[in-house]
Amino acid sequence: MSIASNLQEIQDRIRLAARAAGRDPAAVRLVAVSKTRPTADVMEACRAGQSVFGENYVQELVAKAADVPETVEWHFIGHLQSNKVKQLAGLIAMIHSVDRLSLAEEISRQWGRLGRCCDILVQVNLSGETTKSGTTETEALQLVRDISALPYVRIRGLMTMPAFFDDPEAARPFFSELRRLSGRIESEGIPGVEMRELSMGMSGDFEAAIQEGATLVRVGTSIFGAR
Repeated sequence: MSIASNLQEIQDRIRLAARAAGRDPAAVRLVAVSKTRPTADVMEACRAGQSVFGENYVQELVAKAADVPETVEWHFIGHLQSNKVKQLAGLIAMIHSVDRLSLAEEISRQWGRLGRCCDILVQVNLSGETTKSGTTETEALQLVRDISALPYVRIRGLMTMPAFFDDPEAARPFFSELRRLSGRIESEGIPGVEMRELSMGMSGDFEAAIQEGATLVRVGTSIFGAR
């Protein structure tokens, strides 16, 4: 199947999952994860109507952003080192993976040089896996408070990556917990902080994530094929 037909199938599944949960399908955006895929694949997806792409590696994102003429929205979704933030400044619409204050401070510093704000999501490690990045659930609220004081960063929500399960239903409790955490943070009324985005769900479990409130689903393999 082509990238265009794969995209159509994913969008159809997103709509069905949203409607089954009583949600407006327009409230869920698809982030096409194009890491390790050639620029030609991104171009093909663009021609099929996809406009939001997620990348995990700074150099790869920078190279693709230079080569893709279409106006696309780039999201950085991988672990980000503070010393590489400068390369992303002004290039991307959102960073999904902010998990520490020092990183947020560097983002604010680099975007401040441009006189612009960067939209970010705070990544929370709900599974407790040491191989995954993210602040802990107990530390998330304080991290949000600390980041909210920075002048050129805007917190727009939360992101998580649950453990890998063969059964997507096994991931559902993690999605549900992120939604509950989002609600708790929102109830604090922290100035400048919005909990409008929940980035969760990938190729194998995005429908369960949508039913639990995901607004951004990160899908790669089901669009572009196995890497």
